[in-house]
Amino acid sequence: MRQFDLSPLYRSTVGFDRMFNLLDSLSGDTAQQPYPPYNIERTGNTSYRISMAVAGFGENDLDIQSKENVLTIKGDKKDEQKEGEREVLYRGIASRAFERRFQLADHVEVTGASLENGLLHIDLVRELPEAMKPRKIAIGGNNNAPQIDAKAA
Repeated sequence: MRQFDLSPLYRSTVGFDRMFNLLDSLSGDTAQQPYPPYNIERTGNTSYRISMAVAGFGENDLDIQSKENVLTIKGDKKDEQKEGEREVLYRGIASRAFERRFQLADHVEVTGASLENGLLHIDLVRELPEAMKPRKIAIGGNNNAPQIDAKAA
């Protein structure tokens, strides 16, 4: 039996939890995460949080955009120090540019972002419109409803 690696789809979508939980149970999650590493967490029934490790990046180095159900996070480190001022002996903190895209489910909106302790947190919420929410239908037991009599013409 063939196994398909669905982990790239699982890592880049938010709001498709039930479908991907079923698919993820069929296939293992063995792929390594690309740069920068991130987590997708469920923080409530309809709320989510993406946490991304962006050590060395400041608020001015990051760009977050949401357009047509795609969340795009770009990081571009601008060197603030001139080359002559310091010499880096060992570079263990990556400062390369990145672009990460997440496919959002319908009705998932970005509610905010914060940068603290080298982690970029992006909060999302899924809000269904009133027309799509389930509604209770009363069973009619009204005997006084008008009835149409069929009369011969």
